[in-house]
Amino acid sequence: MKTEKSVPERCEIIQKVQRVLGGKWKIEILYYIGFQDIHRFGALRRHIGGISESSLINQLRSLEEDGFISRHDYKELPPRVEYSLTDLGQSFMPIMEHIKDWGETHLLPLSSSR
Repeated sequence: MKTEKSVPERCEIIQKVQRVLGGKWKIEILYYIGFQDIHRFGALRRHIGGISESSLINQLRSLEEDGFISRHDYKELPPRVEYSLTDLGQSFMPIMEHIKDWGETHLLPLSSSR
């Protein structure tokens, strides 16, 4: 008789974090808003590079819906919209700092040797 292997239980909180921050550009957007003091749509798009306008709009909306950033429309002509971190977004910045430090330690030497 076959014995059934137990299937490991999925970690619900990691699933949620992956869903919230798993977008292709979300981490980079949070980095620029949180650490580089870049808050305007056009400046974000220039700094990120290869992102399309529609992708940036979608990623910003998603981060806003999930409570990481807030959007402020100044109701001016030409249009001026700025994004800033919410308290939730601010609480994620120490984690972003650790991610950046880890990348500098473990990923930069790899990319320079290729």
